[in-house]
Amino acid sequence: MIPNDTIVALATPSGAGAISVIRVSGKEAISICEPLFKSIRNKKLTKQKSHTIHLGHIVDENRYLDEVLVSVFKGPHSYTGENTIEISCHGSVYIQQQIIQLLLRNGCRNANAGEFTLRAFLNGKLDLSQAEAVADLIASDSEASHQLAMQQMRGGFSNEIKNLREELLNFASLIELELDFAEEDVEFADRTQFKTLVERIQFVLKRLIDSFAVGNVIKNGIPVAIVGEPNVGKSTLLNALLNEERAIVSDIAGTTRDTIEDELIIDGIGFRFIDTAGIRDTKDVVESIGIQKTFEKIEQAQVVIYLIDSLQLTDEHLTLLKTEIGKIKNKYPQKPLIIVANKIDKLASSHIEQLQAEIENIHLLSAKENIGVDSLKEKLVSFVNTGALRNNETIITNTRHYDALLKALEEIDKVHYGLEAGLSGDLMAIDIRQALFHFGEITGEITTDDLLGNIFANFCIGK
Repeated sequence: MIPNDTIVALATPSGAGAISVIRVSGKEAISICEPLFKSIRNKKLTKQKSHTIHLGHIVDENRYLDEVLVSVFKGPHSYTGENTIEISCHGSVYIQQQIIQLLLRNGCRNANAGEFTLRAFLNGKLDLSQAEAVADLIASDSEASHQLAMQQMRGGFSNEIKNLREELLNFASLIELELDFAEEDVEFADRTQFKTLVERIQFVLKRLIDSFAVGNVIKNGIPVAIVGEPNVGKSTLLNALLNEERAIVSDIAGTTRDTIEDELIIDGIGFRFIDTAGIRDTKDVVESIGIQKTFEKIEQAQVVIYLIDSLQLTDEHLTLLKTEIGKIKNKYPQKPLIIVANKIDKLASSHIEQLQAEIENIHLLSAKENIGVDSLKEKLVSFVNTGALRNNETIITNTRHYDALLKALEEIDKVHYGLEAGLSGDLMAIDIRQALFHFGEITGEITTDDLLGNIFANFCIGK
């Protein structure tokens, strides 16, 4: 049911600032605001055209609260599809609260989290996947995550799903029609065309599902664990990558006793670097806990940087190192592992050549002198499939969409098997209906109050 009351909320961040925007939406939004707004040219808001801005004052009886700009948007040509007023006032917290309380006393109620966008969805201004992209856009903190959110909000993903659903629905209608004429033993749906469509849907769904691996890390940032023995320069490397003194650097082994995390944007991709405690045998209880957390962070990381001190590499140490690297590669065969030799500024060229010969694809750098740090960043970016991003392909970032696509593919696979096996239309119709259901879940053509509540509860109030 579409709500018909009028809501109000602060649309800009809470706290003092230069300007604040208060948003009002609902059937009575303009008529509620009109008597509270005194235009400098005596304009009546109800008589103004949509998408116009007016200068004046917000007045509480005879008390002037603030000089403001009032923007008028008349439904259905507004973000929510309803009459909407946006009041741009000075950013004093006192002024904000006075205006909001005045509106509450005159017929508005406080908006719930995400209620403006919920109304936009209910009024058909955008589908559910586009509504979710609004939250992603607000939360985007890198060029890549921003690009993905914009693409989804423009409807690229939902249009692809809608087109597939429409084509499948047309064939489903013909299959259902066959069931009505089961005694006549006729086929209205061309099985060859239907099989071609099903195979195309399978291809598209698999591509979208595979894209989630890229989309998820771009959206949430790529965790990179920096591991190695004590005093190899892990904290110095973290500081060099971030270009700031984030971690404490000391010659004392075991200085880093807990994980330190910070984020960095490289070529528009967010990376979350994790400096971990040095791995060694120790009797120190606190340091042992830090080392245990190091192994936990390796589990959670998408990429592992294994840092070694090139000055301390004896033949015996090198053998142990190769064994340790082998263990990590065997345990995490799909996880990129970068072997990095630090302090190469103090190493003779002959030793560098020996190191490169002993360890395949080793990366050389000096964290302290900032040598090789930029090339390490380039190597990290190379692990991310940015080709799909550059080509503006649809990339899935939402776990709910991913789950619905997996379920839809499962049903489509059943339909494909039914066509191959020559099963009757009534059996395939059940699987087709289920696939259509999961497509509808993505775009919001099929929703529940609980689903909408869970989605929009994560929005900020005012959006």
